[in-house]
Amino acid sequence: MLFEKLLRPALYRLNGNDAETVHERTVRLLSLLPADPPLLRGIYAEDDPATVFGLRFPNRVGLAAGMDKDGRALHAWPALGFGFVEVGTVTRLAQPGNPKPRLFTLAGNDAVINRMGFNNAGADALAARLAARGKPAVPLGISIGKSKVVPLDEAVEDYRYSLRTLYPHADYFAVNVSSPNTPGLRELQDRAALAELLGELRRTSAELAGDREPTPLLVKVAPDLTDSALAELLEVCDEHGVAGLIATNTTLSRDGLTGQEAVLGKETGGLSGRPLTARAREVVGFVHRQTGGRLPVIGVGGILSGADARRMLDAGASLVQVYTGFALKGPGLVREINRTLGGWR
Repeated sequence: MLFEKLLRPALYRLNGNDAETVHERTVRLLSLLPADPPLLRGIYAEDDPATVFGLRFPNRVGLAAGMDKDGRALHAWPALGFGFVEVGTVTRLAQPGNPKPRLFTLAGNDAVINRMGFNNAGADALAARLAARGKPAVPLGISIGKSKVVPLDEAVEDYRYSLRTLYPHADYFAVNVSSPNTPGLRELQDRAALAELLGELRRTSAELAGDREPTPLLVKVAPDLTDSALAELLEVCDEHGVAGLIATNTTLSRDGLTGQEAVLGKETGGLSGRPLTARAREVVGFVHRQTGGRLPVIGVGGILSGADARRMLDAGASLVQVYTGFALKGPGLVREINRTLGGWR
């Protein structure tokens, strides 16, 4: 409550009510913290280990992709209670993203609209940073996506470049084919395109792994897929040995927006937060039922309380991620979720 009532409004006032400036300065500040600062670790850290797709997680709460795209504050996130961190989405080519303004906070609806467009410094820059500074003290996921200027028929090699470049550093890779903010990207969720992409990424991963077990590949899906399209996607994932699913990305729907902020729904981009809560949980439940619980799922979308996270696990998720909830509620949300999920089986 302190964060929501006092700290967040103050941050916005000090930064001209610009959500992206608040985001940027927050990540920059966290990047200055020493590795595993003992004061924060004592306040926020929670341990409740779980093993999912062959990786051991100190707890089930992760930071979703998008908060720390370029991995600048990697050593701060575990101290805030996160059991794993996903960076990116990173692309082969460095790119500025879409024109500003491109991030809109709808605090009254516990929601955010973004059309960032994979703004990042590129795969080579992230690899160099990880080589120089090392990985965080928790599992590191790297979300990879298509460079905007690369045509769809060249997307496979674009993804393969990022996979090869970042392979030594990732504990898992998230294949992002579901962002609404890169033109044509969601077409890669179609059966033929996804089969080609996953087939090549799996082969490349096996080659890079050598005698070791290949790094797990996960697919991040859109909440806007119909059940039949999602079922088809799951068949492709099964055929190509995908280790897990991340459900879900942001939505193009504006259902659930209320009050004066509903006018911001006219802004293009993906909606996240409370309006996505029910749909994200539905997708997780569908995947769990469709696969008989064999495919691990990271549930993400509209998790703004410990109870939301618990319901996501009850629907079939093995792990959860937060982004919008963390941005709106502050680090206390991570502690609340961890305490709610403590000992969940």
